[in-house]
This record gives sequence, C-alpha cells and structure tokens, in this order.
Amino acid sequence: MKLWQKSTSINERIAEFTVGKDRELDRVLAPFDILGSLAHITMLHSIGLLETSDLKELKRELSELYPKSKKGELIIEAGIEDIHSQVEFLLTKKLGDIGKKIHSGRSRNDQVLVDTKMYLRWEIENIVEETSSLFDELQRLSQMYQDVLMPGYTHMQVAMPSSFGLWFGAYAESLKDDLFMLKAAFEVVNQNPLGSAAGYGSSFPLDRQMTTDLLGFQNPNYNVVYAQMTRGKSEKSVSVGLSFIAATLSKLSMDVCLYMGQNYNFFSFPDELTTGSSIMPHKKNPDVFELVRANCNKLQALPNELSLLLTNLPTGYHRDLQLLKECIVPAIEMIKECLSITTFMLTNIKINQHIIDDAKYDYLFTVEKVNELVLKGVPFRDAYVEVGKSIENGTYIPNRKVKHTHMGSIGDLANDAVKSEFNKMIDSFGFKKISETLEKLIVT
Repeated sequence: MKLWQKSTSINERIAEFTVGKDRELDRVLAPFDILGSLAHITMLHSIGLLETSDLKELKRELSELYPKSKKGELIIEAGIEDIHSQVEFLLTKKLGDIGKKIHSGRSRNDQVLVDTKMYLRWEIENIVEETSSLFDELQRLSQMYQDVLMPGYTHMQVAMPSSFGLWFGAYAESLKDDLFMLKAAFEVVNQNPLGSAAGYGSSFPLDRQMTTDLLGFQNPNYNVVYAQMTRGKSEKSVSVGLSFIAATLSKLSMDVCLYMGQNYNFFSFPDELTTGSSIMPHKKNPDVFELVRANCNKLQALPNELSLLLTNLPTGYHRDLQLLKECIVPAIEMIKECLSITTFMLTNIKINQHIIDDAKYDYLFTVEKVNELVLKGVPFRDAYVEVGKSIENGTYIPNRKVKHTHMGSIGDLANDAVKSEFNKMIDSFGFKKISETLEKLIVT
C-alpha cells in the first residue's frame, strides 16, 4: 500500500530501492505516529472535519494499537511502504471509509516530521536518564576516593598530585556540560511541525496550536516552509548533543585503557569483565572500554555525516532525507549502550589506593615544596629556583601531604555544587509534563 499511488503500479525494483530500510526503522516511530494521529483527529473534529462518532471509533482503534506499537509488535506488512501507511491500512481495514479520513489536512511530510521529533524528544529523555546514572556513579566514586591521591600529568609527564576524587569528579562535571548541548537540541526538536503538510500549509482551517498543546510541544514551527526545513536540522542538532557525550566517554575510556595497564596499575576490574589473549595467558584486556572509545569516536563523526547528507538541498522535501533515520536511529542506540556499559563497568572498578607511595612519583610534590617556601616568606621565583637546585643536586625530599583547600581542588571537590547544577539542567527539560500530556491522548 502506498498513500501516493493512483492507477499506475510502480516497478517492484524501484519500489524496493526507494523504500530502503523504512519498514525496519519505522517501527521506532510507530508509537509516535499513533499519538500524532490522535492529536490530529482531535483537531479535525474541533474544526468540523470529523463527526463525533468517527472520532470516537478512530480514537478507540488507535488507542488499541498504541500498546502494541510500544512493544514493537506493530509490524509493517509486505507491500506496505511505511508506518504511516500501515496505521492507515489497519484503520481502513477495521473501520472502512472512516479510516480514510485520518489523512485530511496533513501530508506524509509533516507526519514523519512530527513522528521523528517526538521520537527524538523521547530518546533524549532516555539518554538523559542513562547520563544521569553514569553521573551519579562518577560522583559516588569521587566522594569515596576523594582522599586517595593519584598522579596528574601534563604532556604525558608526571606533573602534580591529583586524586581519584578529582578524576572521577571531572568526568561527572563534563557530563553536566554535555547536557547543555543536548538541551539545545531538545529546544530545536520540541517544536510542532504538524499542519505544515507538504511544507506549504493547507486550505483547511487547521488549529495548529491545538495539536501543539495536545502533543506537549513547547510551541509550533510557525512558518510552514521552515517546518519542513527542520527535517535534518532536528537530527543534526541531536547528533551534536550526542557527539559531546561521546567525546566525554571516549576520553574517559582512553584514560581507563591507559591507567589499568601494568605500567600505571592505578586500578583494575574483575577478571570476568576483561578479556584474554589466545597466546598470552597473563592478559586482561580492557575490550569494553576500547569498544566504547571506538564507537564514541564514530559518534563524533555523526554531525559531519549528516551535514554532508544535507548539503546543497534546496527548500522543500527531498528523498535524500529518508536516509537520516539510517544515521540517527543506530547512533541513539549506540550512545545509550555506551553509557550503560560504562556505568556498569565503573560500579566494579578496584582502586589501587597506594600507588602514590612509589618513588617514581616523588617529583609530583615539587610544587608543594615551592609553595611551602612561599608560605614562609620566600618570593615565588626564588623558591622555584631553590627547589630546582635541590632536584639537580639530589637533596630534594618530597612531602606527600597535600593541603589543597580551594573550591574544585583535592580538598574541596565541590561535588554538591556540580550535582545541583546537573539537577537544574535535568529539570529544565520538563519530561514529566510532556509524558502526562501524551497520556491524556490515549483512550482507556
């Protein structure tokens, strides 16, 4: 079934090529297609394009399809082009001509747009939840090991004392800032395109504010031409948000791969969470973090991939845009998987709490020695020279007692402040309000 088909049958080879992976990927859009249709028919009834009895029957059937769609049980049958066609086919099969009325005042263009935006909005919530779980675990570890020192590096050289509290806490705060980028994407996504039809509006007196409110959007995409321009812009905005989270996970993974090696030995993981070698019996490889690193590096390329897909497309719909789903849907699944597995691994990390005692880390404390002299009244530059000479002549003796007290340092991690900012960011999304609004659409 093709919503656009008239009397001429399309060549089957062309049909298969143009449908592409829509039958598979559209299943993720199914719940949102039904919710969008529920809002649309409610609006059509309000402007006199649907009888009350028709609305009641359509709502009942759509509400029965909704739980199936959430479970992934709404299959797009052979010969049917996409989820929009499948839903209309099922309604028409059950209700006859009433089912055919559901498409009045909209196009597949604004239909897929609203489906996609609602899908992205929902997945952003899932990503925020996974990010929050990792954030909480990083903060827990930061507090637990706030007093356990570890080497800090610049230029890959031993530099100054750090702590596991600082290291874990740094990645927690990084995730906080990553959510700023995801929130910006959410703001782009959380605008209603429904009613823009094929990008040029409709002669029907559509109430676009009504569907905006029913679907829990912040506001409409006002200009109908621009509404169509958000196809691709929404996905790219989300991809940028994902790429920031991915960059944090990639850097964390690189640190883990480095620091669990025998030459560092800062921490380890249980044997069952590592892999071995086919010829070297001693190996305990960090394959999980290597794969997180690789996948997250791929995710950082996603904005560029989408940019190239969208390059030089003029105003209006183009079939090129169909490929957006093939990029963004797997990427969303991958970032969620990477966040989840990273959280799981960190809950099982085993910290070596005495690494700083090794003599090779003596020079970590040279700055502490300089500062100690400054506190006694020696000018900083003279103190620097004095400690440098003691290193050269072999008389330098490290003092491993670290007294950093300023905000964000070893002695004052400021984790509570970071947590407060993180919570404010999550609250600003307004996920609960959206969920409550959508629940009202379903007939029980």
